[in-house]
Amino acid sequence: MRVQHPADATVLVQLTGSWNMADRLPSLADVRRQLETGQPIRRIVFETQGVKTWDTGLLTFVWQMHEWGVLEDIDTELTGLPEGIQRLMRLAAAVPPRTIGRETRPSRLARVGTITLTAYTGALEMLTFTGEALLSVVALLRGRARFRRSDLALYIQDCGARALPIVTLISFLVGVILAFVGTVQLRKFGGQIYVADLVGIAMAREMGAMMTAIIMAGRCGAAFAAQIGSMQANEEVDALTTMGLSPMQFVVLPRMVALVLMMPLLTLYADVVGIVGGAFVSVTMLGVTLTQYFNETQSVLSLTDFAMGLIKAMVFGVLVAFAGCLRGMKCGRSSAAVGLAVTSAVVTGIVFIIVSDSILTVVYNALGL
Repeated sequence: MRVQHPADATVLVQLTGSWNMADRLPSLADVRRQLETGQPIRRIVFETQGVKTWDTGLLTFVWQMHEWGVLEDIDTELTGLPEGIQRLMRLAAAVPPRTIGRETRPSRLARVGTITLTAYTGALEMLTFTGEALLSVVALLRGRARFRRSDLALYIQDCGARALPIVTLISFLVGVILAFVGTVQLRKFGGQIYVADLVGIAMAREMGAMMTAIIMAGRCGAAFAAQIGSMQANEEVDALTTMGLSPMQFVVLPRMVALVLMMPLLTLYADVVGIVGGAFVSVTMLGVTLTQYFNETQSVLSLTDFAMGLIKAMVFGVLVAFAGCLRGMKCGRSSAAVGLAVTSAVVTGIVFIIVSDSILTVVYNALGL
């Protein structure tokens, strides 16, 4: 390789010999060192008549020269190169560079705009779904809702009887844990009998409804999102609309009604099982008889305590069904979208449960309950 300056602002690069990848080829840095003459450069031309053999080694060298010329605002002429190199260079210049794997970091303003638009779209979808759900409930109360009663019975069975094993296990363990927590402190003062008060009030007013709701969010809320999301992916929801049936009434309404009806019953069952779990710890570890435990529980609990838990259970049931059906109805048209809808349904349902429980607790406290 020789570099000459045949004219002002022009560089002639003469190449001879073998230009194969196996040879020791000059680099772009070698060319740039020979060009450090202080003279302005506006054009690079090649002379390759003396090149005997070449492969991608020559192509790589020419491409590096071309890219350097683009950065330095230097025109690179390809006429002196072999015809094959010229065709490959024109092809490479015609195809845009691949952007796969290259992350372009958006500006802070763009990120704020994206977050704002996402929040606005989500709020609008939730508001629209809420309105359609309320209209479906009104149609149900007026006896004009169109859905199969057999579907409602099936969902009641799925949300009720089939959920009893997991509710039994979790509620019993929650009662055991509450009893253990109370034992640690109450044993210091000889107040083991008051473990019954702690477990009974906690289960009736708070833990029974909350734990049941979380179980149903992971069980029924996820199932609702998966079922409806699969219908969306298979265009079955569109088929219902084409047939003149309301997807909100035919698909969403029976699921919501079934879960709202079953949540209070499951919560009452969870309260009883949790109290039994506390009794198990008290009888086996604290020396409290079964009669003493249940007498103490009966004396401290009232119907108001159970009513507070049942109100929370009904609210939780509405929110869990709402989250599951909402994410299912807004699901995309692919299997990956169904998975995202299931995950979003569970997370949204649990967030709704915690937020609504906090609000209801503050309201109960303000009312003196």
